Amino acid sequence: MEYRKLGNTGLKIPPVIFGTSALGNLFAELPYSTKHLIVSECINNLDGPALFDSAGKYGAGLALEVLGENLEALEVSPKNVIISNKLGWFRKPLTTKEPTFEPGAWIGLKNDAEQRISYDGIMECWEQGNKLLGGKYQPDMVSVHDPDEFLAAAEDGVDWTQRFGQIIDAYRALADLKKAGKVKAIGVGAKNWKIIRAVASEVDLDWVMFANSMTIMKHPDKLLNFISELHQDNIGIINSAVFHAGFLTGGTYFDYVAIDPDTDANRAIFEWRKTFFAICTKFEVLPAQACVSFAMTPPGVISIALNTSDPKRVKENINAVMAKIPVQFWEEMVNSRLISENYPYL
Repeated sequence: MEYRKLGNTGLKIPPVIFGTSALGNLFAELPYSTKHLIVSECINNLDGPALFDSAGKYGAGLALEVLGENLEALEVSPKNVIISNKLGWFRKPLTTKEPTFEPGAWIGLKNDAEQRISYDGIMECWEQGNKLLGGKYQPDMVSVHDPDEFLAAAEDGVDWTQRFGQIIDAYRALADLKKAGKVKAIGVGAKNWKIIRAVASEVDLDWVMFANSMTIMKHPDKLLNFISELHQDNIGIINSAVFHAGFLTGGTYFDYVAIDPDTDANRAIFEWRKTFFAICTKFEVLPAQACVSFAMTPPGVISIALNTSDPKRVKENINAVMAKIPVQFWEEMVNSRLISENYPYL
């Protein structure tokens, strides 16, 4: 497995990044023993350092706590792990029946979280995140969590502009952490790639993470042009949510929303998947491997972020990154108009 340089940061990262939302009880409260096995499998199935993507939002900091505790239990040297922490959510006491920050998503939590996107707020999140990790492990990579969702909550244009200013202030905090040598790489991740572009126009970034944007199903020309610009600027590109929240591997959620074929638009999505599965079966290609392989094709994409709540899936995720897909498969995908005929990287 080839580790790849992350811009000019001095970091080399693996082609697969392990998400940690399951450690924070996303949609299910996993037994602690299962969480331990997930972390163990991530560590033991790579020859080099494992890279974990976490956030104060994941279980109101529970994911960070569990990650730090298990790295310690496994006696992992800080030199043999890379942590990316998405900042902007701060743990606070739980005073209601369930957490207020994302009702229904996080199960069995003992804490709540509030959003703090500002210079001081990000510094507070940074300090708290390090404490939750246990002190021994600290993030090398940092970003502001979901700036697109923060902007989408704006009441009007004036509010949007003020919120965007808060995001830029938050990135000033990250820049100061980098100047002080406390972190090595600053990035941005979002589901709306146009917000990534807006932030990149104002901030010196080392990496970006696209979610639900550059996939085997969706790969618009304007996004591909932006990816090319990032590559030319030596900004590392991480791709995530390449299964559209599991839909392309047989799930019932599409981009994190439950979906039924009850509209013309939804029926088209189900028809796309039906044809995709048929082509996968014909060429004996696993849908997950096809999704991951396609997501790695643009120049500049150096890693794929993958989540799992099943320890057995860790090795499968690694294998998906390493899979070789026959040329004939891609040809049929293009001929069936599932992939744009103008897509340049196959």
